[in-house]
Amino acid sequence: MDVSISARHVNITPRLEEVIHEKIGGLDKFLQGLERAEVHFDEARNPRIVDKEFCEVVVEGHGHHLRCKVHAADPFSAIDAATLKLERQIRKLRTRLQRRHHGLGETLRRMDVPAPEMDPGSVAVDGSPEADREDDERIPVIVKSKRFYLAPMSTEEAVLKMDLLGHGFFFFINAETNRSAVVYKRDDGDVGLIDEAG
Repeated sequence: MDVSISARHVNITPRLEEVIHEKIGGLDKFLQGLERAEVHFDEARNPRIVDKEFCEVVVEGHGHHLRCKVHAADPFSAIDAATLKLERQIRKLRTRLQRRHHGLGETLRRMDVPAPEMDPGSVAVDGSPEADREDDERIPVIVKSKRFYLAPMSTEEAVLKMDLLGHGFFFFINAETNRSAVVYKRDDGDVGLIDEAG
């Protein structure tokens, strides 16, 4: 698997790079078809934050898109935590794919739709001093915008994508209605569906 590493305010040592390639690059042994991973480090500038090292990892391949964010005391601990999270996500994905393969052939056929290049709901990591200030009067501004391809899929597939991305919602084209729809996580642990009226 091809692994790219980027960092802001964090020194990527040769040893850290070796550990990243070993741990993140080795995830493809758990699921065939994983082709690339992007690992990004940043360091929190706020002195109140205990675990200052922030690590985000995105793994893609064969229509799958896995993503995790972790905070840790140092980059090595962050990679360990990210690897564990991604291994859990991969096990969850494999279990769901196996269940679908044995019981829902139609759903598995649709899983070949490529994952969107841009995922909804991501937030920017801003290391500026302004971002660290707590200001109740601050007016929110759009700090990041994305465009992504809306693939037609079943609501079940949309829920799977939402879980794999780690978001609270997922925007998609409902294959049953051919209209825009959103699935979202409810406070009671279940999932809600908002479908465009037609």
